[in-house]
Amino acid sequence: MAALLRPALTLLAAFSVITGLVYPAVVTGLAQVLLPAQANGSLIAGGDHALGSTLIGQPFSDPGHFWSRPSATAPVADNAAASTGSNLGPSNPALHDAVKARIEALHVADPGNTAPVPADLVTTSGSGLDPHLSPAAALYQVPRVARARGLPEERVRALVEARIERRTFGMLGEPRVNVLLLNLDLERAAGGG
Repeated sequence: MAALLRPALTLLAAFSVITGLVYPAVVTGLAQVLLPAQANGSLIAGGDHALGSTLIGQPFSDPGHFWSRPSATAPVADNAAASTGSNLGPSNPALHDAVKARIEALHVADPGNTAPVPADLVTTSGSGLDPHLSPAAALYQVPRVARARGLPEERVRALVEARIERRTFGMLGEPRVNVLLLNLDLERAAGGG
């Protein structure tokens, strides 16, 4: 029995050290050297503190900011520790009620906007934390944001168009706009930062 137990314990200890200490240390070290921003959460710094991450949606509700996609995390919106989808199917009445309420909130915030509401402004993403909007969803908000900021619509539209990220490698995903980065551009354009 001891002849079988000793090699098993030796292998357990060796693999524990390799997979539990050596491998994570090597991967972390390489990530810090090769991709330091990504390895540290893709944080956007504002002075001496983090303003947010380009990977996690931020809750914006002021009419002078672009609003993010609705979050499915609860009880706090855009809680990275609670990443989840809503799990409401297309025939679920709760989804219909939520979408209807979100459309109404958009119309209350911008009563003159009669354009069709883009779906990603009223539905959550699979993770519940999507930091991006479609270009159509960002452009839909231009009149409200421009009016609230006292900026010409053309200038705000140009900010959106400059922030559109193309498909990854020209074929993966869809064009998108990072809402946090767009709102930071907006703050700079309005003289707020």
